[in-house]
Amino acid sequence: MAETVDELTVTYEDGGIETVKELNKKVLTKGAWATVMYRYQDWNRAKEEYGPDKYTIRRYQKKNGEYKQKSKFNISSKDQAKSIIATLADWIELD
Repeated sequence: MAETVDELTVTYEDGGIETVKELNKKVLTKGAWATVMYRYQDWNRAKEEYGPDKYTIRRYQKKNGEYKQKSKFNISSKDQAKSIIATLADWIELD
């Protein structure tokens, strides 16, 4: 497990294949509780290619010097991401 926020990742390898490929990451909060947003792709074994971009927000708690994932919210499509963005824009006064 990761000791620093910068070491956190959603990248996952199985049988020599990177089945979850992290494309980008944004640390939203740091500290005893960290919040990180990722853009990633899943490997499609049948097609032997990566699927469309997906997004996830993960919360980690640092305990005994290591971050452990405590919760996650997966955004499964660009349409869902756009809806979240539009809703937040309605709720928050943007400068």
